[in-house]
Amino acid sequence: MSSDYYSVLGVERSASTDEIKKAYRKKARKLHPDVNPSDDAAEQFKMLGRAYEVLSDPEKRRNYDTTGDENGRPAGFGGAGGGGFGGFSDIFETFFGGGSAGGPASRTRRGQDSLIRVRIDLQDAVFGTTKEIEVETAVTCSVCNGSCMRPGTTPTTCPDCHGQGQIQRPMRSILGTVIQTQTCSRCAGFGNIIEDPCQECDGQGRVRERKTLKVKIPAGVDKGNRIHLAGEGEAGLAGGPAGDLFIEVDIRQHPVFTRRGNDLHATVTIPMTSAALGTTVTLETFDGTEEIEVRPGTQSGEVITLRGKGVAHLRGMGRGDLKVHLKVETPTKLSDKQRELLRMLAEERGEKPGESSTEHRGVFSKLREAWREL
Repeated sequence: MSSDYYSVLGVERSASTDEIKKAYRKKARKLHPDVNPSDDAAEQFKMLGRAYEVLSDPEKRRNYDTTGDENGRPAGFGGAGGGGFGGFSDIFETFFGGGSAGGPASRTRRGQDSLIRVRIDLQDAVFGTTKEIEVETAVTCSVCNGSCMRPGTTPTTCPDCHGQGQIQRPMRSILGTVIQTQTCSRCAGFGNIIEDPCQECDGQGRVRERKTLKVKIPAGVDKGNRIHLAGEGEAGLAGGPAGDLFIEVDIRQHPVFTRRGNDLHATVTIPMTSAALGTTVTLETFDGTEEIEVRPGTQSGEVITLRGKGVAHLRGMGRGDLKVHLKVETPTKLSDKQRELLRMLAEERGEKPGESSTEHRGVFSKLREAWREL
């Protein structure tokens, strides 16, 4: 490996102190024996340490640039003195994520998101509605206002870590002395201790409570859709922001109508004679009473479409349709007179009961007149 310290670090001679430090950290992570155990990497790691030791010190760097003298290199590198790597703080920052520079941890935590399910009627999905729902959740403690402490008290600085939240200990290795950092066990990394916690919330900054919310359910919502209520979830620890609440919609089955997309479907059963002669049927829809005209000769399975009587589009683009499926009912119990009338109809149409016929020659006038006499 080149003995030119700038080349070792991979920086220009005009590099700033921050650029040198950044280059050192980047290479040190790759060459550290814990990551790269090869002998070659260990030698490069040592040279990297020498280069950083000289170039990170303004006076040593000035001497090196002027004379090329390496007297600035750490004499005890790899030994008990531990003078390399530019000191403990540089090693700590490089291999342990910045250490105390990051400061103590915060007690504040965002609350969890919540999910509840709400069942609505199909009609509510068609037009939209507003529902009152009761939720059991965590809310910010009203006594301590999320501080976790009894009102009028303050936390005490941790005597073990002196407010840093971390404790550093020197550790001997084959490369010298390095610094190991650990979360302070006494304060759990917070840097302070609450000696007089709030009795209402047991020092959590939040309590469980039941609250009522008004939820607007938009027209067109479908089963499985979720409504997002920001900030209505559980309150966070120590006054942290609340999570979000998600309302998952379920829709009750309707006795008449079924939904397919934004269309509604209904099945209306009519007598055989009404299908043959034509009629008007009444259907109670979500928009009121509809008179549906059935043309003479209507076959079972035909569909009559009522435009714009279906479910509203969720994004406000009108409504779907109501599709009425007609089912022609064949009578199963006939009186003698009714049976005779049907025979007359069959004869008039040139049909033979029990046999298939493809020719239909008659009209329904005699059947209509005879049926009215019943």
